[in-house]
Amino acid sequence: MLEERMNRFLEAAERMRLGDYIAFESDRKRRLLDAFWQGVARGLGVMVGFSILGAAVLFILQALAKRSLPGISDFVAQVVALVQLRLQ
Repeated sequence: MLEERMNRFLEAAERMRLGDYIAFESDRKRRLLDAFWQGVARGLGVMVGFSILGAAVLFILQALAKRSLPGISDFVAQVVALVQLRLQ
């Protein structure tokens, strides 16, 4: 009974690659390098996502300004003009 449970536990540990995980956690240099690359990937993802979102917002604002909606179009035109001035 105990031997069977121990064998199941060892098989589960092998499937989870517990030895590799323990080796990874005990290697400080490898963990720091992994954390560094995770940070780089997150930073790039935020940068790309914010750029796409900003471009979409500008596109929508320009479309609203072209429709000449009363009140909104003046504000949108000012915002778009300021953004385009800032980009130059």
